[in-house]
This record gives sequence, C-alpha cells and structure tokens, in this order.
Amino acid sequence: MLIDLHMHEMTYSKDSFLKLSQIVEIAKEKGLDGISITDHDSMGLKDYAAEYSEKTGFPIFTGIEYYSLQGDIVAFGIEDYPRERIPAQEFIDLVKAQGGICFAAHPFRNNGRGLGEHLCEVKGLDGLEVLNGSTSAAACRKAAKYAGRQGLHTLGASDCHVPEKVGVCATWFPGEIRTLQELLAAFEKGGMKPAMYSEGAYRILEIPERRKIRKIA
Repeated sequence: MLIDLHMHEMTYSKDSFLKLSQIVEIAKEKGLDGISITDHDSMGLKDYAAEYSEKTGFPIFTGIEYYSLQGDIVAFGIEDYPRERIPAQEFIDLVKAQGGICFAAHPFRNNGRGLGEHLCEVKGLDGLEVLNGSTSAAACRKAAKYAGRQGLHTLGASDCHVPEKVGVCATWFPGEIRTLQELLAAFEKGGMKPAMYSEGAYRILEIPERRKIRKIA
C-alpha cells in the first residue's frame, strides 16, 4: 500500500496552494492508496479531512509537521500539541505519551528546518524521511545513510505545496492501512520502504541497514 505521509493543504498551511479535493484527485491519478495532511503546526483540518475521507472512501490521515526548536518533526496519533516552539525531545516525549508515532522531516535540508546534527541528541524517533520531494537528492542520500546506520524506518513523502509535487515520493507499506490505528500499528510492525514516482509508476527503493553508530557522516 502506497501512502504519501507528508502533505500540506492551503487552509492551515499558508504556503500551500492545494485544496484537499485537488490533492485527493491527483493522488488517485498517480496510484496512491492514501494520503496524509500534515500542516505546519496545526491539525485544524482533521475533522474536515475525516468527513471527506468517509465521503470519498479514500484514506486520509491527519498528522502535524511541528517546528521544534531543533527542526521539523511529523507526528501522527496525537490530540494535544504545543502552540509554541519547544525542544525536539520534549515534543517526541509528548507524542509518545499519547501513543503516537513521529519521524524527522527532511532532516538534512539546508534551510535550518531539519534536525540535522541534532538527530544524535534525540531519542524516540520512529523513522526518517529519506525521500522528500521538496529536498535535494544529496540531502536525501545523507538521510538514507543515517537511517540505515541507526536502523530507523526509511520513509518517503512529497512534502507537497503545489500540484506538480503531489505524490512525487511516498511510502510503501506491506499491509492494508485504512485507519489511523492501522497506520500506527504499521510503524510497530515495520517493513515499510520509500518509493519514488517516475514515468507513470512508483519505484520502491531498498535502503541497506548498516552497523549502528552515533556519528553523522
């Protein structure tokens, strides 16, 4: 099952030019099985997204891209989140206390929004975006190498804000996922892989797992 885990809708992400209906339409055209709305520091679209998902029969998960003091973290399965910036570890702990999952978004992007060198300082992340449709190939390769060394789940996501970016990267899951609880359970089971959309189809990538070390190359 292919799900784009990181997308922005214009109602609560002011830098997005995408309506939910537009995201769903393009996602279906590309062959995605589900999408996730992870607006900047907001889960305001949650109720509307749930209603739209029920109406269309298309899985839509609502999470959040939270801008911690050290960088962006995507989270699912939470109800409460801070309205101010707090340290990354505090946010991760808050997510875990609510039974949620979280992963580092574009960790090595060079605009100061990725966790970068702070990755080795935090505990509890469930994975890393190793394919991000709005991040350079070099930064994605660095994330893949780090995730492989640390044994973290390797994820793909478009991080779309405009139509042409919808679904350019996604995550393949080995089982069917139609509810938030099934998504959270899938992170516990593992086995997911990043995927890239190319020439009309998704190509699933294998990220080799290496010996765990703490130093970031």
